[in-house]
Amino acid sequence: MSIKSSVTIRDAREEDQEPFVQLLVEAYGQYADVLPDDRWEPYKEALQGSFTDGTPIARIVAVRDDVIVGSVQLFASSEEAYGRPEPFIPNPVIRYLAVSPQARGEGIATLLIQESIRRARALGANRLNLHTSDMMSAAVRLYEHLGFERAYETDLYNGETLVKGFRIELDKAALRI
Repeated sequence: MSIKSSVTIRDAREEDQEPFVQLLVEAYGQYADVLPDDRWEPYKEALQGSFTDGTPIARIVAVRDDVIVGSVQLFASSEEAYGRPEPFIPNPVIRYLAVSPQARGEGIATLLIQESIRRARALGANRLNLHTSDMMSAAVRLYEHLGFERAYETDLYNGETLVKGFRIELDKAALRI
């Protein structure tokens, strides 16, 4: 059975809030030991609040056997994604891509990115952006494998940490995804 036949991609529902947040904290929990407490705790709070805070276009989940095994949030622009005007990215941005540690390596992140690309195209966008850091090396490898390229002009700093901008041109995305 292929991953596509065993996983349903859909919008998150109100009743998904608790498992959605639990998944985010579990998926990003690997960074609790890497980040100092004064950085991990605010990050964890942002993850926990992400289901009710902000203004994403969509909160998308991957569900297998009635269990949320992945999620991503799609925002209309960087201002909606980060709540600040810089960097100015007028096209969709994905944030908080998460896959359950027990489901990693099964293609779930790729399915969520494919859905994000599909929705960005439906909005008439030509590009999809995201940000990540070097500590998320597996994510960086996945994004590059799928055709995302560095967007240096959209880099951010979180304290002293460089948060790297990436983008994919949606006309080219069809060639890889």
